[in-house]
Amino acid sequence: MAQDAPVHLPRRLLPALVAVSGIALLAGCSTSSPKTSTSTSAASASASTATTTAALACPTPGTESAAIKVTGSTTAEPKVSFPTPTKVATTQRTTIRSGTGTTVKQGDSVSLAYSMYDATTGKKLDSRGWKAASRVVFPVDATQVLPGFAESVVCAKVGDRVASVIPSAKAFGTAGSEQIAVAGGDSIVFVADIVGLSPTKSTGTAKALPSGFPQVTLAANGTPTVKIPATTPPKTLKIATSKVGTGTTVKSGDSVTVQYQGVLWRTGAIFDQSWGKSPTTFATTQVVPGFGKALVGQKVGSQVVAIIPPAEGYGTTGSSDGTIKGTDTMVFVIDILADAKS
Repeated sequence: MAQDAPVHLPRRLLPALVAVSGIALLAGCSTSSPKTSTSTSAASASASTATTTAALACPTPGTESAAIKVTGSTTAEPKVSFPTPTKVATTQRTTIRSGTGTTVKQGDSVSLAYSMYDATTGKKLDSRGWKAASRVVFPVDATQVLPGFAESVVCAKVGDRVASVIPSAKAFGTAGSEQIAVAGGDSIVFVADIVGLSPTKSTGTAKALPSGFPQVTLAANGTPTVKIPATTPPKTLKIATSKVGTGTTVKSGDSVTVQYQGVLWRTGAIFDQSWGKSPTTFATTQVVPGFGKALVGQKVGSQVVAIIPPAEGYGTTGSSDGTIKGTDTMVFVIDILADAKS
């Protein structure tokens, strides 16, 4: 079972946001998921954390973004039209409808609905989140999504409807995307409703973990510290709730936004986490079995601790990079922040 652990995926995760999670596209042309990512090593995770992310520019309106016409319902997917071909050198953004909420900052996670178009052909490439139950949670982080998509929402306000034109250099580049049929060099038109800010840590009521589970302590910002007991790990999957949320219940196949930390029982060392970066969104079916099972049936706002033996993780072969051995039991602390129904 050559699966990699759920990881804080880089921008190659997001489909034209992924066909299953709605975020893969904004990350690039790959549909890579947590089970197939190549970025799972502790070394690469540490390097990613240490990297200073360049400040995102706040786009200004331009002739091309002003030419985008957005009509129709204020609560449903709008009709979008614009001259073709449209091409820009820098990201332009025009506010179609002004909100009065919080200003979106770099590093936030926002709940939104969006439609995306090829600016050269006018073809609709992707549209998601226009129903309340399927909002997309979007990290305003150019290490997770392509820079132009992050620029399209940074500095906007909750409640805004925005229309932006993104240059190819900040979208799918000279290669384009076979997955969503974008030619190399094409600019992208992006129309989005910024519905709200997503929490960055679980908000549920604390609950004691059962005997035999690791000890979990939380920093003020929610970052966990896990202390592994000096005992042999259990041979079967163990799942417990350390915070009980009151949100919607996660079902199999849903796209779930989480913060997480993964620790090896053998060493107590963190091998991967989203903390220090930003929350990650993926489908419950994209991750190793034990991680997915830890999510299904839980409520948004909960924190879950999962002890995952090899049979529910990487099997006897371990992870492809050797970080997780075929005999390793993993411990995940997972904060469930949002859920989009499949």
